[in-house]
Amino acid sequence: MLVLTRKLQEAIKIGDDIELTVLSIDGEQVKLGISAPKNIEIHRKEVFLSIQQENNEAAETSLKIFQQLKKLKKNNM
Repeated sequence: MLVLTRKLQEAIKIGDDIELTVLSIDGEQVKLGISAPKNIEIHRKEVFLSIQQENNEAAETSLKIFQQLKKLKKNNM
């Protein structure tokens, strides 16, 4: 993990297209601004993990349905 120190209004560049700027600092809370191309998805980590979990559950459900359909097809032959 790279650890950087930034002051208010200072920024960090990631590649050519992404920039993180420290917008405000209030106690233990830091507000960041993120400039990135529209095709880059940006989520808070807890939201990202929730999306991943939902996608995994949907994939498992799809696999179970596929296996049931395959079994039905085999039984009807």
